[in-house]
Amino acid sequence: MSTATMAYRGPVFIGGLEARARAARDAVGGQAVSVAFKDRYGWLTRHPILSGGDALPSETRKEVAARIAAIPGIGGISWARTSTRAGPTEALHCQGDVERILETRTIRFTESSARLDPASGRLLDEVTRALKPCVGSIIAVTGHTDKGGNPDVNKALSLARAEAVRWALIGRGIPADGLRATGVGAEKPIAGLDPTDPANRRIEFSVIVSAPVKPTPIDTPGPG
Repeated sequence: MSTATMAYRGPVFIGGLEARARAARDAVGGQAVSVAFKDRYGWLTRHPILSGGDALPSETRKEVAARIAAIPGIGGISWARTSTRAGPTEALHCQGDVERILETRTIRFTESSARLDPASGRLLDEVTRALKPCVGSIIAVTGHTDKGGNPDVNKALSLARAEAVRWALIGRGIPADGLRATGVGAEKPIAGLDPTDPANRRIEFSVIVSAPVKPTPIDTPGPG
């Protein structure tokens, strides 16, 4: 694992994110919501899973999610299913599986374009296999760039690349209606990295367990 990867996935960094997430949660009265920064295998993750707080007003739960998702360094949040909303408790695992696949490898494109590098085909096959158990959920595909160049061009390129990955997943059997592509350009660099570092050019995936009416990384699941 590279030094850069360790910098934004290490225990100290994740511990800081966890402390800020709890403070953000408590500030809006969401103490009943649990925030987990580990996946089902016990691996640290920048994509926390929220659970509990079923007795809280829906607006409070949404505000908790929004506040946590806005913390710099957090890659996206998801709600776990709970017994009162969607059957037995089910920890989200696809997120962690995909993160581990992409820890040391990157989905690549030809220079300054949204055309997928053929060498990324096998990597996309692995990502598809990891995501298939979560078909039925909303899967957000987000494109990122570094800060070099024109911001508008970067944002357009990041969206085009996310769309290219979305279509690649559709071609591999992931249902189109569960995939959402977005591009944020250089707005969310990897925490601890210079915004101009090429490592910021990446595709990230966020899995939302239960599909809401307006699917975004901060929505709460609908009634079970």
